[in-house]
Amino acid sequence: MLSESTRMSSAQEAAYRIQYPNSKKRAVKVIALDKMSARIVDEVSRMEWNGATFFTSLSFAAKSKPGDTSEGMQAWLEDLAGKTQDLVTEVENADFVVVITAAGEDARAVSVIADACALHNKTLVGLVVPQSQTSDEQVTHSLNHLRPFTRMLVVASGIDYVEAMLHALRA
Repeated sequence: MLSESTRMSSAQEAAYRIQYPNSKKRAVKVIALDKMSARIVDEVSRMEWNGATFFTSLSFAAKSKPGDTSEGMQAWLEDLAGKTQDLVTEVENADFVVVITAAGEDARAVSVIADACALHNKTLVGLVVPQSQTSDEQVTHSLNHLRPFTRMLVVASGIDYVEAMLHALRA
């Protein structure tokens, strides 16, 4: 009797093998929530990626409020080339969204992004990047602010860690 390994190496059985990698390209949107993280996003974006799109800022209309998940939400992302894109459309076309914030910076805009993710049932991942002068209290404050909105929340020790996380997420 042939073992399973021997059977699977036969030409007849090989015809049933899937001939392409099991990982497909993902449409990942990476959004900086503050000026410090915009520098990180800009630097990381220069590396080679599969399907990631990078944005350095978020702005939204005064009539859009956190918690407003209606079709009338008006928020815009600025990409690396300085072009403005509609937040809701970008989130709709994403497999998931990654937000990056420098610890201790203002990350309140995450609630608007979270609303767009909830509208289209997209996963939101948060990365908090402490700087050399950041205190533990600032890191904790940033984590506590992002925690209610993200499905996965990570403290990234630097640009190398951000890059590794994005590669692990198949960005």
